[in-house]
Amino acid sequence: MSVLVDKNTRVIVQGLGKTGRFHTDKAIAYGTNMVGAVHPSKAGTIESFEGETDHSGVSGRPDTYAHELPIFGSVEEAVAKTGADTSVLYVPPPFAADAIMEAADAGVRLIIAITEGIPVTDMVMAKRFLEGTDSRLVGPNCPGVITPGECKIGIMPGYIHKPGKIGVVSRSGTLTYEAVYQLTTIGLGQTTAIGIGGDPVNGTNFVDCLQLFNDDPETEGVIMIGEIGGTAEEEAADWVKANMKKPVAGFIAGTTAPPGKRMGHAGAIISGGKGTAADKISAMESAGIVVAPTPTDMGSAMVQALGQE
Repeated sequence: MSVLVDKNTRVIVQGLGKTGRFHTDKAIAYGTNMVGAVHPSKAGTIESFEGETDHSGVSGRPDTYAHELPIFGSVEEAVAKTGADTSVLYVPPPFAADAIMEAADAGVRLIIAITEGIPVTDMVMAKRFLEGTDSRLVGPNCPGVITPGECKIGIMPGYIHKPGKIGVVSRSGTLTYEAVYQLTTIGLGQTTAIGIGGDPVNGTNFVDCLQLFNDDPETEGVIMIGEIGGTAEEEAADWVKANMKKPVAGFIAGTTAPPGKRMGHAGAIISGGKGTAADKISAMESAGIVVAPTPTDMGSAMVQALGQE
């Protein structure tokens, strides 16, 4: 089983520029059900994709693929004509918040915003708009969501993922890939991997994902990867302590970061005496989460949490 996306997910892409086209091609090669694109200046045209199938993705497919993607002038039109329930955004930062709100206004169930560098004030407005809708936002500034062997939405490398029994949720894209690779190597695999992004204002958070995995009968454990800045990890640890029925392993990036200096992500900054790695690790350990001391120990921490050592 999986959470958020599966083989039946119908995906449109907003922003079919150079980056959007590259990753859309990779998604099609993987077997993701890409059904359309939104690009007002190209509305009414067809974008063609062809190449070698990514056999780490959906099985039972031919060695090559040829796929035509209709382009629409609006998300509303794309949803009406394709039945899409999910959108992935590669829209440039100045226009990305509007694209998020347009997708929500069109009734898109799941909006995955890959775009990095969206102004915080824009995201505050977009998040407030989403509160009055049934849409879920993942991101922005995230690698996306993947259910191995079924659906890949975003920029993650498909070949390192393998169907399995561990859910992955992470603020860091690179560390998502590291955790996934370790889980694949030791034979645990993943149910779904979710990159929630590292911006200070985002959509789906740790608690949202933990709840999804807690309710998924095929997810047997979860790796939660956080970093300095904010209090999301402490809030997640409180939720785990009160509600989680499955073992959780974790890692916190930024243990050596000096206060007041932003490290990579816009949200990864220790300020006002809050958001330190030590505080997060303490909260997680108090909740029974097995915290890996280094990134290379995430897989073994999950094994320990599962009681397999």
